[in-house]
Amino acid sequence: MLLGRYELKKEIGRGGSARVYLAWDRLEKRHWAIKEITGHRGMGNEQGKAADSAEVRFLQKLYHPALPHIVRTISQKGKLYVVMDYVEGESLEQLLQEQGPFGEEQVLSWGIQLCRVLIYLHSQRPPVIYRDLKPANIMLQQDGRLKLVDFGTARLYKERQRRDTVRLGTYGFCAPEQLSKRGQSDARTDIYSLGVTLYVLLTGHYPSEEPYEICPIRQWNPQLSKELEKIIRKCTRPNPMKRYQNVGLVLSALQHCLNQR
Repeated sequence: MLLGRYELKKEIGRGGSARVYLAWDRLEKRHWAIKEITGHRGMGNEQGKAADSAEVRFLQKLYHPALPHIVRTISQKGKLYVVMDYVEGESLEQLLQEQGPFGEEQVLSWGIQLCRVLIYLHSQRPPVIYRDLKPANIMLQQDGRLKLVDFGTARLYKERQRRDTVRLGTYGFCAPEQLSKRGQSDARTDIYSLGVTLYVLLTGHYPSEEPYEICPIRQWNPQLSKELEKIIRKCTRPNPMKRYQNVGLVLSALQHCLNQR
């Protein structure tokens, strides 16, 4: 029980630095998701605290239907608890494991939704770079809309900074520049992860597994369109300069592809 008000009912998620609980609010008579943060993976204690605080600051100022809203934070016994919207539904990762690869039209629709929320994040001043787009961090709600969760690796783009301070991301989904000491992650970093996410949803194959590469999607399923194959290949170019240079261009390409069906 937190503050004599929030009753932690069950654990619904866990990561390297936090646990997420379903909580019942005895005052407002509704459910919340409460994230218990104890540290940050791959960082020293002070770095971890800064990263955790950054996640909270990001979400508190952001208002978008595809993002969970933070209600309040609670400090108790050396831990930070973040009270936020409870997102009902299943992650696209869960659905992928249960049902297998999704159809092209469905993935195009989801890709368009993801583009719109990335455009919102990148339009902030300074831009917010999500850096961990993957099916496990995308929740499908009952109304068919998507919600991005877990901003643990997000960062603000710093115009004069030459490289990221901390290298974080999910292997297979993160762009090469996230794992190197060369350059700073930017909007094109999220475009790479978006491309990999669409690839995985369409094929059920992960770049972190054999053959350890992003193959043309029609190699796995010849029924998929050549146009979508080109879009994904451009999103996932190792060199950021050869990718789409902003998410608006990806959105236009996906919409055109969907309209041609």
